[in-house]
Amino acid sequence: MDTRSQAARRRGSRRSLDQEFIDDLVAANRTLARLTVLDAFGHVSVRDPRDPHRYLISRSIAPESVTAADIVVLDLDSRPVDPEDEDKLLYRERFIHGEIYKSRPDVNAVVHSHSPTVVPFTVTRAKLRPLLHNAGFLGLGVPLFEIRKHAGDGTDLMILTPSLGKDLAKKLGKDAAVVLMRGHGDSVVGPSLPNAVFRAYYTEINARQQLAAITIGGPINFMSKAEALTANDAMLRASARPWALWRKTALGKQP
Repeated sequence: MDTRSQAARRRGSRRSLDQEFIDDLVAANRTLARLTVLDAFGHVSVRDPRDPHRYLISRSIAPESVTAADIVVLDLDSRPVDPEDEDKLLYRERFIHGEIYKSRPDVNAVVHSHSPTVVPFTVTRAKLRPLLHNAGFLGLGVPLFEIRKHAGDGTDLMILTPSLGKDLAKKLGKDAAVVLMRGHGDSVVGPSLPNAVFRAYYTEINARQQLAAITIGGPINFMSKAEALTANDAMLRASARPWALWRKTALGKQP
């Protein structure tokens, strides 16, 4: 295939996607902004269903403002696939997504947020643990990424290089659905985009409820490991219900 044909094929990579799939990513961004998991910052991605070595994400823009025209396709080194996207401003922390997709073939969507009630659990001795059945996925583990161990002192706590993205993915490990980032937020993964959105939201909700329980006084009766795993399996199916509502609200369409 000559260079011109290859370029044409790359340019068609986004347009050949089903519009409903792109709308899902738009809805995910707007939903998490509306639910205050994201604000003007944070980002959501989804693995390309046609090629597992690529993913879709918005250009660098506030999540609430994302439209279909803002979606770009990146390879797992987090470089634009389409030449027409090379001049677009991209999220500086996109390496979170590419490196997690490289290390976790089971992951098909990633949400990075500065989830407000989660952040205190990244800087204190209190461990984020599942107490709400919707958040049973926290029972898979909630590792904490300490950037000082990988980049020394004096960083802005952001994942700005492939190397740091790889370190974060390693800390996430092979089973966890959430990795906390000290003084920064979290990155949440799921087997599907609806499930990743569900998990990102209920990570924040569990953090709020755990904070409330701490305020009331303990000891807190957290979910057991067995309960958490059973609840997680149930929520993998049940997440379709809130997703249908969230998508409809975000796009103004029937689910």
